[in-house]
Order: sequence, then structure tokens, then C-alpha cells
Amino acid sequence: MARREALGRCPVCDGILDVTRLTCTDCETVIEGRFDTCKFCQLSSEQKNFVEVFIKNRGNIKEVEKDLGISYPTVRNRLDAVIAALGYAVDDSEDDVATRRKEIIESLAKGEITADDAVRQLKGK
Repeated sequence: MARREALGRCPVCDGILDVTRLTCTDCETVIEGRFDTCKFCQLSSEQKNFVEVFIKNRGNIKEVEKDLGISYPTVRNRLDAVIAALGYAVDDSEDDVATRRKEIIESLAKGEITADDAVRQLKGK
């Protein structure tokens, strides 16, 4: 039987899913209860892919840009989104906010992101 990756978020409402049953693949022991998933399990597929590419490239943003075919501002925005999704504060000083807005608009102008993505990023979501 083909194995699938466990979902971390509900495909209907995007809420966090509880793992309630674990089964041993060797002896078939079953453990039931409520178990937390790891923080990374709760990232979207796109965010997981970004993290994988970021780690593979040892955090070298130029290499991440090449691998994903995106600009520096887009790499930075995606990294900030992952940081926020993991529950950490993203430090946005006033200068950073202005710079980030400019980067989002530039990414939109280059066609690297959609208008919906730009709106979402400008709202900080």
C-alpha cells in the first residue's frame, strides 16, 4: 500500500489536525490518544518545499533564488512567511516594512507573484 504524508492542516478549513491513532508497522500495536504534530507538519506544501530548498542550499539566498527561479524579495517574503507560520515573530521595523512593500510590488511587476499573493503579503498574511 502506498504511503502518504500525514496532513498537518485540515484540507477543508485549514485548521490544525490532531493525530489520534498511531500504529506500529512491525507488530501492529495501536496507540490511541491526542498527539501533537511537529511545527513543520503544519506548514503548507509550498512552505515545506521552500524550507527544503533553503536547507539544501544552506541558507544561501542566491542559490535559493536560482533553484526556485524567484527574486531576492520573494525569497525573503517566503522565509518571513515560514518564520511566522512556525509561530515566531518577524521583526518588521518601519524601514523594513517600507522595503518589504517595495519588494512585493517589484515581485508583482516582474510577474513572480499574483495580485492576490501581493495583497496577502501586503496585509501580512
